[in-house]
Amino acid sequence: MALTGRTALLAALGALPVGILAPNWAGILAVNAPISLAILCDYALAAPVRTLRFTRSGDTSVRLGKPAAVGLTITNPSGRPLRADLRDAWPPSSWIAGTEQRDARHTVRVPAGERRRITTVLRPTRRGDRQADRITIRSYGPLGLAARQGSHQVPWTVRVLPPFTSRKHLPSRLARLRELDGRTSTLVRGQGTEFDSLREYVPGDDTRSIDWRATARQQSLAVRTWRPERDRHILVVLDTGRTSAGRVGDVPRLDAAMDAALLLTALASRAGDRVDLLAYDRRVRAQVRGRSTSELLPATVNALAALEPELIETDARGLCAAALRNAPSRSLIVLLTSLDAAPIEEGLLPVLPRLTRKHTLLLASVSDPRITDMTTARDNAESVYGAAAALQSQAQRQRTAEQLRRQGVTVVDATPDALPPALADAYLALKAAGRL
Repeated sequence: MALTGRTALLAALGALPVGILAPNWAGILAVNAPISLAILCDYALAAPVRTLRFTRSGDTSVRLGKPAAVGLTITNPSGRPLRADLRDAWPPSSWIAGTEQRDARHTVRVPAGERRRITTVLRPTRRGDRQADRITIRSYGPLGLAARQGSHQVPWTVRVLPPFTSRKHLPSRLARLRELDGRTSTLVRGQGTEFDSLREYVPGDDTRSIDWRATARQQSLAVRTWRPERDRHILVVLDTGRTSAGRVGDVPRLDAAMDAALLLTALASRAGDRVDLLAYDRRVRAQVRGRSTSELLPATVNALAALEPELIETDARGLCAAALRNAPSRSLIVLLTSLDAAPIEEGLLPVLPRLTRKHTLLLASVSDPRITDMTTARDNAESVYGAAAALQSQAQRQRTAEQLRRQGVTVVDATPDALPPALADAYLALKAAGRL
């Protein structure tokens, strides 16, 4: 049983005449006995909460930053009308801070033998699965003096997907891809390494493209046309070790790397290439293999949704072995990891020849824009020391990147907002150069 504020107010008002007119046990009994009887009657007339039935419906997935609506149907099988307050509990990250009290609580009225539907709107602030917690309901009697209270477990899961904010860059990169493929009217025909067709020579064509055998057969100059490679294998490897947990701005490095991986996946699949995904630190955390073009992006987004950084050092040898298992033939391996000197020099560089011997390796890393801002600060002694440390950090990243380039690795180092388009441009450049 739960007593309401109305009961407390009624008891306080009853105590005034007792204290003034009859400050004895008889006066107390004369006031409290009717109140107690009213409370018991009110409790008895309240609709029972144990027999209520609940069913959920609504969204099962939502992109981070978007609202999700989860419906809750309440069925009242009893013969008494339900007047109740209801709290639909979810994890705190299911709402923006400060809005839970407003969005999780509902006032419901369900006539006897009927059902009503309410909607809880979630606004998640983190990726991953959000599991519904208890439904707590307080059923009031007609006088509003007492209430029955109980809880029910009604399972429901909403998967919060990565926001994929970099998709705004996809149309411009697809246009660039069409130029490379020769499907749009441009001043220079798209180049590649796969033979496409023969056509008649026109002034201005590269004479190195003339096919002399075809020219001899048809007695007119014929030139070969080319297209970028298709059906190449691309393996995107996400490092989920401790360095991916560092925050750059408002998000972990892993989230920025995910956004770049999604843009590359969408672009490469449109280009006709086969894309697989591997997330690894000391074991495989997520994997997407062998999906068709239509299934690839949804499967990748779903696999990344519940992925979280692990506060352990990445096993570079294990990562290399896992990558080689997933890329048995020549592939483009895109490794999204940190450019910190220690993990690269002690972990990746010793095993790098195993990857570059057979595959093309592209390494992408998230840089911190605050470091760049610190290099220009000269306001006081503290900012001068900060600028010196920032310049030293930048120089160290550049030395590490240069070590990788000398090993034949293409390196992309950019801020979270700039990394996705920069990685897509690096992929298109490799494709145009015939290095896939």
